[in-house]
Parts: sequence; structure tokens; C-alpha cells
Amino acid sequence: MNASPKPIPRIVIVGAGFGGLACARALGNAKAAVTVVDRRNYHLFVPLLYQVATAALSPADIARPIRSMLSRYRNIEVVLGNVTALDMGARIVRLADGPDLPFDRLVFAAGSNYNYFGHDDWAAAAPGPRTIEDARTIRARLLLAFEHAEIATDAAEQARLLTTVIVGGGPTGVEMAGSVVELARHALLRDFRRIDPAKARVILVEGGPRLLSTFPESLSAYARTALEKLGVTVITGASVEAIAPHAVTIGGEVVPAGCIIWGAGVRASPAAEFLGVPVDRAGRVTVGADLAVPGLDGVYVIGDSAAAPGADGKPLPALAQVANQEGWHLGRALRRNLENGAALPPFRYRERGNTAIVGRNAAVFDFGRFRLKGRIGWMLWALVHIYLLTGFENRALVAVHWLWMYLTYQRGARLITGGEAERDTHAPPAR
Repeated sequence: MNASPKPIPRIVIVGAGFGGLACARALGNAKAAVTVVDRRNYHLFVPLLYQVATAALSPADIARPIRSMLSRYRNIEVVLGNVTALDMGARIVRLADGPDLPFDRLVFAAGSNYNYFGHDDWAAAAPGPRTIEDARTIRARLLLAFEHAEIATDAAEQARLLTTVIVGGGPTGVEMAGSVVELARHALLRDFRRIDPAKARVILVEGGPRLLSTFPESLSAYARTALEKLGVTVITGASVEAIAPHAVTIGGEVVPAGCIIWGAGVRASPAAEFLGVPVDRAGRVTVGADLAVPGLDGVYVIGDSAAAPGADGKPLPALAQVANQEGWHLGRALRRNLENGAALPPFRYRERGNTAIVGRNAAVFDFGRFRLKGRIGWMLWALVHIYLLTGFENRALVAVHWLWMYLTYQRGARLITGGEAERDTHAPPAR
């Protein structure tokens, strides 16, 4: 009598960001039934969302449907759904609307959200570019501020509307500040008759002593100088004490603003709490060297939700390249484990360089042993980001948009859409 066939292992991957997508691809056509579940049907290139927020790119330029990216792998199923619970006893992922997903191995890669450090009520007044919806909201508020300034009759109100405050001096804040200035002083320069967009004020606030704190001090100093040359007002060593719909309180001073943007740190997705294990201050789950969750058999966490140890023992930063490397490593390790029972090897992060763009012909690149800045750094930044985009079409579109923008200073995605078009941003600042 023939023995019954061995059941095919079931692997569920929660999240199709950089980590989840890389893990799924590494498991493509393996002898396992892989299910990728995400609450959105597209993979988003988050590092370029600030360009959607500042009208340089359209959302479709930096997003691709998850199904089309994984369609060539016959063993991978994609499910659109929102995870509401994990039943570790029954080993089932439960969705809000959809079937229960049984698993033998679970890879948790749910990403992160912006961290408002106990002031979640600030999020409505100061969104950060983390989703397409957030980016569209910021873009609408920026453009509406100029539109309302054009018809404002009070000088103080006009000055408020032409003031943008950006909170956070990391890569997101620095890149956003430079892009907002270029939008105002180049793309919008000839479009208005009663205001001068070049006089728009951009304030970048950082609570620490310097911008880009994870970069060497020389690159941090260069970034600050480059931003100030563009006309950005840089404030360091000052904390944001309050945020209202039309004003920010910085070091005791109330600064009226037409648009407020948040970029001051991230926190792991709340879904990490479904695992029922302790999390750190940033909401991350501590994992072992093999990315497994101690005490939970066959459960792994990668990306922004994981506090994975680096070479120095400290948790690795919440970067796209970290999540991507973790995903590929775990997917290949699981594949070998399923094929021949090989133990999962420890993950070793390989630093590929850290970068941030400051403005036109100005960027910083830290490779550890050597550093780049200025035009060469800017060109390398552009090449790296085009390369990292998924799909030839997206790469071609972004390259063409950037070339056109560089030659003409124009930005073609200046549409005011969604609910922000109906909101009253032409109101006096909160006192």
C-alpha cells in the first residue's frame, strides 16, 4: 500500500512591502503553497512618496499591482485583506473580510507608520508621506495654500498660507524641504499674479543637534548649508510642543502655517501586537539572528516591524534596503529548509550605502569608507532609485519625468484632488 503524499507546507506572508515581496519572490516556484496578504493591491516605493506629495511624480509612477509582480510564480496566491487576528494555537491568520489562512510558517512583514510620540492627535494636522493617500493630502494642502494666498487680502494671512513647516530632520524631512522649495520657486513661479511663490517660507524643524543624524557630521553640515542656500529656514535643537490645524508651536513660539508635514520617525505597524509578544518603544518585535520570533515556532518578523540585531548588536534601522535583504535571506533560507531540512542561517546585513537628496544637483551618499556629496551624489542617488523601482515601465516613466523636470523646472502632477479640495484651509491659525 502506497504511503499518502506528504502535505505541501503552507507559508503565509503578511505584507507586500520591500521585505514581504522579496521573501515571496525568493520562494517563487518552491515546493510550498505561499499566500501573500496585504490590505492594498499594490506594492509602493515609499522612498519616493515625497515626490508625489510635492507634485513631481504621480502615484502610478511608483506603484505596481502585487498580482502582476508575482503572477509568474504558480505556487504564490495573493489575497487582498486586512489582518485582524492571529490564532497561534490553530495556526491561522484571520482577515476582516476573507477566508481564514492556515499556515505552517508565518512571515510577518507589515511595515510601519509614522510615530507621533504620544501625540496621535497631531496626525490630522500634520500628515507624513507614508501612503498614497497621505501624499495626495499633502500635495492638495500645499497647492491649496498657494491658491488661497492668491485671493487673500490680509498680508498676515497671506504670509501664513505661504509658510510650510516640516517636522523632522531625517532623510524624509530634508528631501521634503528641498522639494517644497523647488516647487514654489521654480514650478509655480510664473503661475500666479497677486503673489510671488518665490517668497514662500519653508521651515525645517529638528529636535536633535543636527540634520541627518545617522550620517557623518560632514554630510550633515553639507545638507544644512545646501538647504539654507535654497532658502530653507533650518531650526535644530528645538522641540515641537504643539500642532494645530494652522499653526505649530516651536520652542514656545507659535508659527502660523498653511501646510504642516510630519517626518519625525516611524513606529512598527500595530498589527505586530497580534503576535502577542513584547515589543520595544518603536513597536518592533525582537527577533533572533535567523529572524525567528523566540517562543513562536515557525514565525518570523522582517522589515520595519522587526528589531533585528546588526553586527554591533543594536537593532537595524527601518530602511528599505534592510527589509529587502531580510526578505531575500529569509525566503532563500526557508526554501532550503523545506527542500533538505537545512537550518536557517543567521542574517548578516550588508551596508549598501545611505543616501538623501537635498535639492537640484545636491545629495549626500555615505558608503562608510568614502562619501559623496553635491552633483555626483545627486546623479548616483537618481540612478540608484531608478534601478530599485520595480518594473521597466515605472523606471522609464520616472526617468522621463525627472529629465523633463530637470530641463524645464516644471512639475506635471499638480492636481488638487480628493476631500482636501473641499476642506477649509483658508481659515485663521489656531491660537
